[in-house]
Amino acid sequence: MSETYEFVVVANRLPVDEVVGADGGRSWARSPGGLVSALQPIVRGHGGAWVGWTGQPGDAPEPFDTDGMHLHPVGLSEDDVDRYYEGQSNGTIWPLFHDAVEQPTHRRPWRQAYESVNRRFAEAAAQLTAVDGTVWVHDYQLMLVPAMLRELRPDLRIGFFLHIPFPPVELFMQLPRRAELLRGLLGADLVGFQRPLAAQNFLQLTGRLLGLDPQEQHVEYDGRTVTARAFPISIDVAEVEKLAADPDVQAEARRMRHELGGDRRLLLGVDRLDYTKGIEQRLEAYGELLADGTVSNDDVVLVQVATPSRMRVQEYQELRARVEHQVGRINGEFGAVGQAPVHYLFQSMNRAELVALYLAADVMVITPLRDGMNLVAKEYVAARYDDQGALVLSEFAGAAAELTTAFQVNPHDVEDIKRALMDALNADAGEQAERMRPMREQVRDHDIDRWAQDFLTALGKS
Repeated sequence: MSETYEFVVVANRLPVDEVVGADGGRSWARSPGGLVSALQPIVRGHGGAWVGWTGQPGDAPEPFDTDGMHLHPVGLSEDDVDRYYEGQSNGTIWPLFHDAVEQPTHRRPWRQAYESVNRRFAEAAAQLTAVDGTVWVHDYQLMLVPAMLRELRPDLRIGFFLHIPFPPVELFMQLPRRAELLRGLLGADLVGFQRPLAAQNFLQLTGRLLGLDPQEQHVEYDGRTVTARAFPISIDVAEVEKLAADPDVQAEARRMRHELGGDRRLLLGVDRLDYTKGIEQRLEAYGELLADGTVSNDDVVLVQVATPSRMRVQEYQELRARVEHQVGRINGEFGAVGQAPVHYLFQSMNRAELVALYLAADVMVITPLRDGMNLVAKEYVAARYDDQGALVLSEFAGAAAELTTAFQVNPHDVEDIKRALMDALNADAGEQAERMRPMREQVRDHDIDRWAQDFLTALGKS
């Protein structure tokens, strides 16, 4: 019998990326990001395992050990990537769960692939987990896994955490095979969400679709009590603060500020290139401020970092074209030789570069139309050890409930974005500090480690 593990994480991606060296040799390096930072010591501390995809189509490599974890790759074919990942996960569920900002597409082969891949993940977890062990399943790509795993291994303690919003009843009801998805989540003992309203939406649906009788944070299902509640995710504050204090990062921030802005005040946006992030509305608001003379290219510059995302999907290709057209129009109308009002970077940046940008920015502009949390907002706050800088934040980001002293804005309202940008630009050092200090305290008190421990304590695995 193969080795089993008391604690297993199941996520769409493994916590490592394959690295190809100059000599063509291949190795694995830990993926960046707070989730991996939070879970790796927990998995290692429990002698645990992680089930996930490598990110590349094809046969799965053999399981291997790294960083004190046992990693079990799940293979996805090109067809699986097209139908399960880019199709059902990101063409159907993602837009629907983000308030249908973009119209979801419903296709039967996508749903069939989603079910098939979810079963593959569930079977891998069932084989790996020890008797009476604990499995923590993550995110919208794997919402059928808890019930499939429960069927295979009723002895297990199963948790599920959804990193994106959970929609209201009327939107969820549009999904074909909607009851199956709900039953999939009900296979867990604990279903975690970013915000309390998301948990309420889920519990309300159990009554509407399945005829159950939810009471407060619990619902009885299949002879078990399922708990649904909010666990707002956070960041590795210590890592961000360490980078912000690094003299090399501070020097890079000064260099960036000089090269990007000169004497101009610097507005900064950092987003995945996704239609939920409100980049088009942000550019429209900034363009109007330039057009009506409220701000000038001599005084202000916008730096927009757009990280490439899902570029094989047509909607994302079209979004890129629209954004780049807007940037070109603004720079063409309001720019001068050697001085552009918008610096647009369509690229990924490493952690040190991002923190340097956070230190360089006068105003961080985060205006998603809908966002489960938005960790960039928390990273910016954590980086500002000087208690300076201003945060313009969408009220439809989960982070808005915690970062209450930000300049909050309705991202659908261009006039409101313009108002918030000017309020942030006009805030003096005293107002900036008065707003920044409580946000920094909130983020430091509720970091990624506390999030993970809170969830696992509620699940009964501390």
